Amino acid sequence: MHRERVSENVFWFQSEVYAQVTAGVIVGPQWAVVIDTLALPEETLGMREFIEHELGVQVRYVINTHYHADHTWGNCFFPGATVIGHAKCREYLIEHGIPSLEGSRKQNANLRQVKIVLPHLTFASGEMAMRVGKKNLIIAPAFGHSNDGISVLVEEDRVLFAGDAFMPLPYIVDGNVDDLLASIKKIGRMGLENIIQGHGDIILRGEIDAAVKENLNYLSNIKRAVKSAGKRKNVDEYLDEISIEECGKSRVYLGGLAETLHRRNMRALHKQMHSE
Repeated sequence: MHRERVSENVFWFQSEVYAQVTAGVIVGPQWAVVIDTLALPEETLGMREFIEHELGVQVRYVINTHYHADHTWGNCFFPGATVIGHAKCREYLIEHGIPSLEGSRKQNANLRQVKIVLPHLTFASGEMAMRVGKKNLIIAPAFGHSNDGISVLVEEDRVLFAGDAFMPLPYIVDGNVDDLLASIKKIGRMGLENIIQGHGDIILRGEIDAAVKENLNYLSNIKRAVKSAGKRKNVDEYLDEISIEECGKSRVYLGGLAETLHRRNMRALHKQMHSE
Protein backbone atom coordinates (compact mmCIF):
# COMPACT_ATOMS: atom_id res chain seq x y z
CA MET A 1 0.00 0.00 0.00
CA HIS A 2 1.30 3.44 -0.96
CA ARG A 3 0.87 6.32 1.47
CA GLU A 4 1.47 10.04 1.10
CA ARG A 5 0.90 13.21 3.09
CA VAL A 6 -1.17 15.52 0.90
CA SER A 7 -1.31 18.52 3.24
CA GLU A 8 -1.21 19.14 6.99
CA ASN A 9 -3.19 16.32 8.66
CA VAL A 10 -4.44 14.98 5.31
CA PHE A 11 -3.16 11.63 4.04
CA TRP A 12 -3.76 9.49 0.94
CA PHE A 13 -3.53 5.73 0.56
CA GLN A 14 -3.40 3.69 -2.65
CA SER A 15 -3.80 -0.06 -3.05
CA GLU A 16 -0.96 -2.02 -4.60
CA VAL A 17 -3.28 -4.98 -5.10
CA TYR A 18 -6.52 -3.82 -6.69
CA ALA A 19 -6.94 -1.27 -9.50
CA GLN A 20 -4.99 1.50 -7.73
CA VAL A 21 -8.06 2.20 -5.58
CA THR A 22 -7.55 5.02 -3.06
CA ALA A 23 -8.65 6.11 0.39
CA GLY A 24 -7.86 9.03 2.66
CA VAL A 25 -7.80 10.29 6.22
CA ILE A 26 -8.20 13.73 7.76
CA VAL A 27 -6.75 13.90 11.26
CA GLY A 28 -8.01 16.08 14.09
CA PRO A 29 -6.48 16.57 17.56
CA GLN A 30 -8.56 13.78 19.11
CA TRP A 31 -10.06 11.73 16.25
CA ALA A 32 -9.94 11.17 12.49
CA VAL A 33 -12.21 10.86 9.48
CA VAL A 34 -11.54 8.13 6.91
CA ILE A 35 -12.72 8.60 3.34
CA ASP A 36 -13.41 5.23 1.71
CA THR A 37 -11.77 1.93 2.56
CA LEU A 38 -9.47 -0.19 0.46
CA ALA A 39 -10.42 -3.34 -1.42
CA LEU A 40 -8.88 -6.05 0.74
CA PRO A 41 -8.95 -6.50 4.52
CA GLU A 42 -5.17 -6.52 4.98
CA GLU A 43 -4.78 -3.12 3.31
CA THR A 44 -7.64 -1.54 5.24
CA LEU A 45 -6.20 -2.92 8.49
CA GLY A 46 -2.82 -1.50 7.49
CA MET A 47 -4.43 1.90 7.05
CA ARG A 48 -6.05 1.64 10.49
CA GLU A 49 -2.73 0.60 12.02
CA PHE A 50 -1.06 3.74 10.64
CA ILE A 51 -3.87 6.01 11.88
CA GLU A 52 -4.00 4.55 15.38
CA HIS A 53 -0.31 3.94 16.05
CA GLU A 54 1.55 6.45 13.88
CA LEU A 55 -0.94 9.33 14.05
CA GLY A 56 -2.21 8.41 17.50
CA VAL A 57 -5.96 8.87 17.03
CA GLN A 58 -9.06 6.73 16.64
CA VAL A 59 -11.35 6.86 13.60
CA ARG A 60 -14.68 8.42 14.55
CA TYR A 61 -16.21 8.73 11.07
CA VAL A 62 -15.95 6.82 7.79
CA ILE A 63 -17.29 8.53 4.66
CA ASN A 64 -18.21 6.30 1.71
CA THR A 65 -18.04 8.14 -1.62
CA HIS A 66 -20.27 5.43 -3.16
CA TYR A 67 -21.42 1.88 -2.52
CA HIS A 68 -18.99 -0.15 -4.65
CA ALA A 69 -17.15 -2.93 -2.82
CA ASP A 70 -13.64 -1.49 -3.15
CA HIS A 71 -14.76 1.66 -1.31
CA THR A 72 -17.08 0.25 1.39
CA TRP A 73 -16.32 -3.34 2.34
CA GLY A 74 -13.69 -2.17 4.83
CA ASN A 75 -16.23 -0.23 6.92
CA CYS A 76 -16.38 -3.16 9.34
CA PHE A 77 -12.70 -2.71 10.27
CA PHE A 78 -13.45 0.61 11.98
CA PRO A 79 -15.71 -0.62 14.81
CA GLY A 80 -17.59 2.13 16.59
CA ALA A 81 -17.14 4.63 13.75
CA THR A 82 -20.17 6.41 12.32
CA VAL A 83 -20.43 5.72 8.58
CA ILE A 84 -21.64 8.59 6.36
CA GLY A 85 -22.92 8.28 2.80
CA HIS A 86 -25.60 9.27 0.35
CA ALA A 87 -29.04 7.83 1.08
CA LYS A 88 -28.80 5.79 -2.13
CA CYS A 89 -25.48 4.35 -0.96
CA ARG A 90 -27.30 2.71 1.93
CA GLU A 91 -30.04 1.44 -0.42
CA TYR A 92 -27.55 0.02 -2.92
CA LEU A 93 -25.49 -1.72 -0.24
CA ILE A 94 -28.64 -3.49 0.95
CA GLU A 95 -29.79 -4.31 -2.58
CA HIS A 96 -26.45 -5.17 -4.19
CA GLY A 97 -23.66 -5.14 -1.62
CA ILE A 98 -24.93 -7.82 0.75
CA PRO A 99 -25.67 -10.46 -1.92
CA SER A 100 -22.43 -9.60 -3.75
CA LEU A 101 -20.38 -10.16 -0.61
CA GLU A 102 -22.09 -13.49 0.02
CA GLY A 103 -21.08 -14.65 -3.46
CA SER A 104 -17.52 -13.30 -3.17
CA ARG A 105 -16.90 -15.04 0.16
CA LYS A 106 -17.26 -18.39 -1.58
CA GLN A 107 -14.40 -17.51 -3.93
CA ASN A 108 -12.07 -15.61 -1.58
CA ALA A 109 -11.38 -16.84 1.93
CA ASN A 110 -9.92 -13.44 2.89
CA LEU A 111 -13.41 -11.95 2.68
CA ARG A 112 -14.87 -14.21 5.35
CA GLN A 113 -14.03 -11.62 8.00
CA VAL A 114 -15.79 -8.87 6.04
CA LYS A 115 -19.33 -7.78 6.80
CA ILE A 116 -21.38 -4.98 5.28
CA VAL A 117 -21.72 -1.98 7.58
CA LEU A 118 -24.40 0.37 6.25
CA PRO A 119 -24.15 4.16 6.50
CA HIS A 120 -25.60 5.36 9.79
CA LEU A 121 -25.87 8.99 8.69
CA THR A 122 -27.13 9.80 5.19
CA PHE A 123 -28.35 12.72 3.12
CA ALA A 124 -30.44 12.75 -0.05
CA SER A 125 -30.00 16.35 -1.27
CA GLY A 126 -27.89 19.41 -0.68
CA GLU A 127 -24.57 19.21 1.16
CA MET A 128 -23.21 18.22 4.55
CA ALA A 129 -20.41 19.91 6.45
CA MET A 130 -18.27 18.75 9.35
CA ARG A 131 -15.32 20.14 11.26
CA VAL A 132 -12.18 18.10 11.93
CA GLY A 133 -9.73 20.13 13.97
CA LYS A 134 -8.95 23.15 11.80
CA LYS A 135 -10.35 21.54 8.64
CA ASN A 136 -13.83 22.12 7.27
CA LEU A 137 -15.14 19.23 5.15
CA ILE A 138 -17.89 19.80 2.60
CA ILE A 139 -19.64 16.60 1.48
CA ALA A 140 -21.56 17.05 -1.77
CA PRO A 141 -23.14 14.95 -4.55
CA ALA A 142 -20.86 13.83 -7.40
CA PHE A 143 -23.00 11.63 -9.61
CA GLY A 144 -22.19 9.92 -12.90
CA HIS A 145 -19.96 6.99 -12.01
CA SER A 146 -22.85 5.84 -9.85
CA ASN A 147 -26.12 7.39 -8.73
CA ASP A 148 -25.03 7.67 -5.11
CA GLY A 149 -21.64 9.34 -5.63
CA ILE A 150 -20.37 12.03 -3.30
CA SER A 151 -17.14 14.02 -2.98
CA VAL A 152 -15.39 15.48 0.06
CA LEU A 153 -13.71 18.88 -0.15
CA VAL A 154 -11.11 19.85 2.44
CA GLU A 155 -12.05 23.51 2.15
CA GLU A 156 -8.97 25.20 3.63
CA ASP A 157 -6.55 23.14 1.55
CA ARG A 158 -8.68 22.99 -1.64
CA VAL A 159 -8.12 19.23 -1.72
CA LEU A 160 -10.98 17.20 -3.21
CA PHE A 161 -11.55 13.53 -2.53
CA ALA A 162 -13.57 12.97 -5.69
CA GLY A 163 -14.37 9.28 -5.37
CA ASP A 164 -14.90 7.60 -8.72
CA ALA A 165 -16.42 10.76 -10.20
CA PHE A 166 -12.82 11.40 -11.24
CA MET A 167 -10.62 8.56 -12.51
CA PRO A 168 -7.82 8.19 -15.07
CA LEU A 169 -10.52 6.66 -17.28
CA PRO A 170 -14.09 7.84 -16.61
CA TYR A 171 -16.34 4.82 -16.00
CA ILE A 172 -20.10 5.05 -16.50
CA VAL A 173 -21.31 1.42 -16.50
CA ASP A 174 -23.20 1.87 -13.22
CA GLY A 175 -24.02 5.53 -13.76
CA ASN A 176 -24.89 8.14 -16.36
CA VAL A 177 -22.60 9.83 -18.87
CA ASP A 178 -24.33 13.23 -18.73
CA ASP A 179 -24.26 13.25 -14.92
CA LEU A 180 -20.55 12.45 -15.01
CA LEU A 181 -19.87 15.20 -17.54
CA ALA A 182 -21.63 17.64 -15.19
CA SER A 183 -19.65 16.43 -12.17
CA ILE A 184 -16.30 16.74 -13.96
CA LYS A 185 -17.15 20.23 -15.23
CA LYS A 186 -18.02 21.26 -11.65
CA ILE A 187 -14.72 19.85 -10.37
CA GLY A 188 -12.87 21.85 -13.02
CA ARG A 189 -14.41 25.09 -11.71
CA MET A 190 -13.58 24.53 -8.03
CA GLY A 191 -10.11 26.08 -7.96
CA LEU A 192 -8.46 23.01 -6.45
CA GLU A 193 -4.92 22.33 -5.31
CA ASN A 194 -5.26 18.56 -5.61
CA ILE A 195 -7.76 16.00 -6.83
CA ILE A 196 -7.68 12.66 -5.04
CA GLN A 197 -9.06 10.29 -7.65
CA GLY A 198 -11.04 7.20 -6.62
CA HIS A 199 -8.40 5.19 -8.51
CA GLY A 200 -5.00 6.28 -9.70
CA ASP A 201 -2.50 8.92 -8.59
CA ILE A 202 -3.07 12.33 -7.06
CA ILE A 203 -3.64 15.09 -9.61
CA LEU A 204 -1.63 18.20 -8.77
CA ARG A 205 -2.74 21.79 -9.33
CA GLY A 206 -0.79 22.25 -12.55
CA GLU A 207 -2.25 19.04 -14.00
CA ILE A 208 -5.92 19.61 -13.15
CA ASP A 209 -7.00 21.62 -16.21
CA ALA A 210 -5.50 19.10 -18.61
CA ALA A 211 -6.98 16.13 -16.70
CA VAL A 212 -10.44 17.69 -16.68
CA LYS A 213 -10.23 18.47 -20.38
CA GLU A 214 -9.03 14.95 -21.20
CA ASN A 215 -11.85 13.30 -19.25
CA LEU A 216 -14.52 15.55 -20.78
CA ASN A 217 -13.07 14.89 -24.23
CA TYR A 218 -13.15 11.12 -23.69
CA LEU A 219 -16.79 11.13 -22.58
CA SER A 220 -17.82 13.36 -25.49
CA ASN A 221 -15.97 11.09 -27.91
CA ILE A 222 -17.61 7.89 -26.69
CA LYS A 223 -21.02 9.55 -26.83
CA ARG A 224 -20.36 10.53 -30.43
CA ALA A 225 -19.02 7.08 -31.35
CA VAL A 226 -21.92 5.21 -29.74
CA LYS A 227 -24.44 7.48 -31.39
CA SER A 228 -22.90 6.68 -34.77
CA ALA A 229 -23.34 2.96 -34.03
CA GLY A 230 -27.11 3.40 -34.08
CA LYS A 231 -29.03 0.13 -34.15
CA ARG A 232 -26.63 -1.81 -36.34
CA LYS A 233 -27.05 -5.59 -36.35
CA ASN A 234 -23.33 -6.01 -35.70
CA VAL A 235 -23.20 -3.27 -33.08
CA ASP A 236 -20.90 -5.12 -30.63
CA GLU A 237 -18.31 -5.72 -33.34
CA TYR A 238 -18.58 -2.10 -34.45
CA LEU A 239 -18.09 -0.81 -30.90
CA ASP A 240 -15.13 -3.14 -30.31
CA GLU A 241 -13.37 -1.60 -33.28
CA ILE A 242 -13.43 1.86 -31.69
CA SER A 243 -10.19 1.94 -29.74
CA ILE A 244 -9.57 3.72 -26.48
CA GLU A 245 -6.87 5.78 -28.20
CA GLU A 246 -9.35 7.01 -30.82
CA CYS A 247 -11.43 8.33 -27.92
CA GLY A 248 -8.51 10.20 -26.37
CA LYS A 249 -7.21 7.88 -23.65
CA SER A 250 -4.39 5.37 -23.19
CA ARG A 251 -4.83 1.67 -22.53
CA VAL A 252 -1.98 1.73 -20.00
CA TYR A 253 -4.04 3.58 -17.39
CA LEU A 254 -4.96 1.75 -14.17
CA GLY A 255 -2.31 -0.87 -14.63
CA GLY A 256 -3.68 -1.96 -17.98
CA LEU A 257 -7.35 -2.21 -16.91
CA ALA A 258 -8.33 0.81 -18.99
CA GLU A 259 -8.90 -1.13 -22.22
CA THR A 260 -11.38 -3.49 -20.53
CA LEU A 261 -13.19 -0.60 -18.85
CA HIS A 262 -13.39 1.24 -22.16
CA ARG A 263 -15.10 -1.74 -23.82
CA ARG A 264 -17.59 -1.91 -20.96
CA ASN A 265 -18.22 1.84 -21.24
CA MET A 266 -19.03 1.54 -24.93
CA ARG A 267 -21.53 -1.29 -24.51
CA ALA A 268 -23.17 0.20 -21.43
CA LEU A 269 -23.53 3.57 -23.10
CA HIS A 270 -25.07 1.97 -26.18
CA LYS A 271 -27.66 0.27 -23.95
CA GLN A 272 -28.37 3.56 -22.17
CA MET A 273 -28.76 5.54 -25.40
CA HIS A 274 -30.76 2.79 -27.07
CA SER A 275 -33.18 2.58 -24.12
CA GLU A 276 -33.66 6.33 -24.33
